[in-house]
Amino acid sequence: MKVLFMYCKKFGYNPTTRTLDFVPEAKEPKEFSDIQVAFIQAEKEDEERMADVEKKLVKNIKWVCGKNGVKKVVLHSFAHLSESKADPEFTLKLFENVEKRLKSVDYEVYQTPFGHFLDLKLDAPGNSLARVFKDI
Repeated sequence: MKVLFMYCKKFGYNPTTRTLDFVPEAKEPKEFSDIQVAFIQAEKEDEERMADVEKKLVKNIKWVCGKNGVKKVVLHSFAHLSESKADPEFTLKLFENVEKRLKSVDYEVYQTPFGHFLDLKLDAPGNSLARVFKDI
């Protein structure tokens, strides 16, 4: 799994095109402020280690949120960080599990519409831990 974390003063998206038939079509734009965004690419080899990947992702999200002083996070499927790609069903399940675990410890968790191309807007400051890459 590859993850690019970006702390954003502002982050927003507008769905443009649905790319997976099995997900509901999203049309509503959303905007957030003072939020940690996790651009996540689940890789094929992650499918064999779901529990470990899930645990490490949650740990890394909590760590980077702590460094940036926030308890709000957006999970965004970003299949451009590696050549290896997990099945969409696996990634969707992983995101649901991670969201549930984070909410159980009082994080606000949002997901961008899975299986859609999105127009993105972000305002990310140049702080030292505003942008962090992890290979999990």
